[in-house]
Amino acid sequence: MNLLHLIQDRLRSALTGFAPDVETYAAMVKPTQDAKHGDYQANCAMSLAKTLGKKPRDLAQQIADRIPCDDMLEQPEVAGPGFINLRLQSAWLAKQVQAIARDERLGVAKAAAPQSFVIDFSSPNVAKPMHVGHLRSTIIGDSLSRLLSFLGHRVIRDNHLGDWGTQFGMLLYGYKHFRDEAALLADPVAEMLRIYKVVRGLIKAAEEEEDEEEEQEATTKFTPEEVERAKQVRDAVRQETAKLHQGDAENLELWKRFMPWGLEVNDRVYRRLGVRFDVQHGESFYQPMLASVVEALLKQGIAEESQGAIVVHLSEGKPPAMIRKRDGAFTYTTSDLAAVRYRMDEWHPDAMLYVVDYRQAMHFQNFFEVAGRWGYDKVALEHVQFGTVLDESGRPMKTRAGDLIGLSHLLDEAVGRAGEAYEASRKERLERGEELPDLSPEETGRLQEVVGIGAVKYADLCQNRESNYKFSWSKMLAMNGNTATYMQYAYVRNRGIFRRASEDVTRFRTDPPPVVLETPPERALALQLLRLEERLTATAAEYQPTGITTYLWDLAKTYSGFFQTCPVLRAEKLALRDSRLLLCDLTARVLQRCLDLLGIQTVERM
Repeated sequence: MNLLHLIQDRLRSALTGFAPDVETYAAMVKPTQDAKHGDYQANCAMSLAKTLGKKPRDLAQQIADRIPCDDMLEQPEVAGPGFINLRLQSAWLAKQVQAIARDERLGVAKAAAPQSFVIDFSSPNVAKPMHVGHLRSTIIGDSLSRLLSFLGHRVIRDNHLGDWGTQFGMLLYGYKHFRDEAALLADPVAEMLRIYKVVRGLIKAAEEEEDEEEEQEATTKFTPEEVERAKQVRDAVRQETAKLHQGDAENLELWKRFMPWGLEVNDRVYRRLGVRFDVQHGESFYQPMLASVVEALLKQGIAEESQGAIVVHLSEGKPPAMIRKRDGAFTYTTSDLAAVRYRMDEWHPDAMLYVVDYRQAMHFQNFFEVAGRWGYDKVALEHVQFGTVLDESGRPMKTRAGDLIGLSHLLDEAVGRAGEAYEASRKERLERGEELPDLSPEETGRLQEVVGIGAVKYADLCQNRESNYKFSWSKMLAMNGNTATYMQYAYVRNRGIFRRASEDVTRFRTDPPPVVLETPPERALALQLLRLEERLTATAAEYQPTGITTYLWDLAKTYSGFFQTCPVLRAEKLALRDSRLLLCDLTARVLQRCLDLLGIQTVERM
């Protein structure tokens, strides 16, 4: 049930005959910020009045008089210069709440015209463990996948792995020159990471010199001899990479040996995050297809030769997009084009979403342009970009050594801090004389994992994804405010009501009692619960998970107001007690559902 759409339907009917473009004006409805102005407000009369040459307030009254109210709306009111205030009838709200209590989907209908989405997210390099830079793509992509699936769309979760580039050349070179056989047998993953770091350190001087040449600013700390040695190692790494790409038997065999180690490290993190994929195709999967992509673009006159390379000239004076270098090597653009063709042939999606950070914006603009000219102009290609995770000083999160923090380490830290916060909170509550559950070590361990990882996810997803944000342990683990911990605790507190009352929630879902909305807090909570579909569809339309966290925060605040002013177990009448218990159960179910759409779990006791 989408309340906004229901109201827009009635406004659309009232506008027929007034406006040449009914849809534009029917869309000018939004929830009110203050309940004294109703539940929704239509602002169409003021802009339409200019077109029709009428007084806005007079036109607003004419429109208001034509809005069908039946048993859903109270009589609309005109306010100010021409606002139309709309209020839902409390009796109608009560019936709808009772109805959605029976529904496993909580009143959220599946899309009338479902679409197919390929969502390309996470995409780590298999040669090294995931770091904090992979956090946002992974959890934003997972949340969008969960949301679109819940709304009835077909979703293919695609992890486009980096498994064919220079990083594997570094591993090959390091393996051949620096491996420790005993360490490799004991822990191949740890040994390969050590090897990678050794080679990375050896070529650092060459990379920093190149960066300085591009920036025309000499700040190097390396001697000419160190730079020269670094260039030699870097060239050797490139040779190992080239040999791999050319099918060298030894390098291919080693690559096949390395791959499972890297995949397992990533899979451990994904299992912990509750993230899954339908497809995990690496760059190597598309490698055999790249030559045919270039040939097709040349044949269609989209690409052409330029100084030995093959390029596509782009619009608006942009530099050309290179799809094959002079040395015959292919580019990320070529690989992405091959992936588009494969996905279209395999799944025929309506849209492909690329959940990749903002720094790749130009690449995607260029790649989308080439894909459109190649004939893939009917599929929606969207760059769902996001900002950077910063430390509390406003700099990208790194270790003291200057490396990006490992994602597994970050999750360990989150769980550890969640345990410390839980123990501190437990001690305070015991000192206040509160009765607390006696949790087993297994329950405590799961609680810490759920709270810690949930805190990390929620802190990210409650931000506008396009913005950078500062990572703060104290804020994300807070028991109050817009945090996962607060939402999880609100769920637990709600479930505790039913335990104290020895009430089985089943009857409130299979045969829900009538709902009574006698007070403003009860009515406000009912309205928030019925806005679930409205908020989820808006979130999906903008690919902004923060829409869910904003809704959760609104719901949690509304529930808190209800809980403080409306006695539940001590309600003066049995019918009122049952009604309020139903509202509590429905609130808990909505909280749990929305947290699940964010990839966040709940526990029954804290």
